[in-house]
Amino acid sequence: MSFLRALLGRSKPAKPDLDRLFGLPSAAVTLDAAAGFTPTGTGSVAFRAAEGRAFADLEKEITALLDADNGPPVEQQRDEYGYTWLVVRSGSTDSMDISDLVTDLHAVNSSLEHAGFGPSLLCSLVGFSDDSGRRFALVYLYKRGTFYPFAPQPGQRRDNALELQMAAYVGNDLQVEEDKSRWFPVYGAPGLTG
Repeated sequence: MSFLRALLGRSKPAKPDLDRLFGLPSAAVTLDAAAGFTPTGTGSVAFRAAEGRAFADLEKEITALLDADNGPPVEQQRDEYGYTWLVVRSGSTDSMDISDLVTDLHAVNSSLEHAGFGPSLLCSLVGFSDDSGRRFALVYLYKRGTFYPFAPQPGQRRDNALELQMAAYVGNDLQVEEDKSRWFPVYGAPGLTG
């Protein structure tokens, strides 16, 4: 089968590796030291909600898990493309405290994956900003197991120079998506704008 795949020019898709999310704290330290960008304290997970009671119960279970024991507030939002976003706000913008936020995002992704809804997962993101008000997110592509920076500007434009610069900074900390055509825009994504 691999010979046929090579002959037809197809590659085997990468397996998701949720543990790569745990590289975000070291990337946050790098971004703070190199460029003055700190976490906004907000992250989110996007997925296509399935129909039925099982999925609705799972969403409630995940929200209850994260809200338990004075955990971070979790809110659910739907975007114009039909994706559901679970938004987690840790309240901390310290590069060293992003670990709790990443653990919460990992728990959301893992819960969905273990319940059989892995194919419904789209991406996770963590927002960053600097003192001048510039913002961007590190986006984790679930199906690729890679990250890319997304820096929106007003009018549904992107700051491509900032994205390339941030990708260069975190290249030693995270698996950056090499195929830039997969750096899709997530304009208005919850967790990116505040």
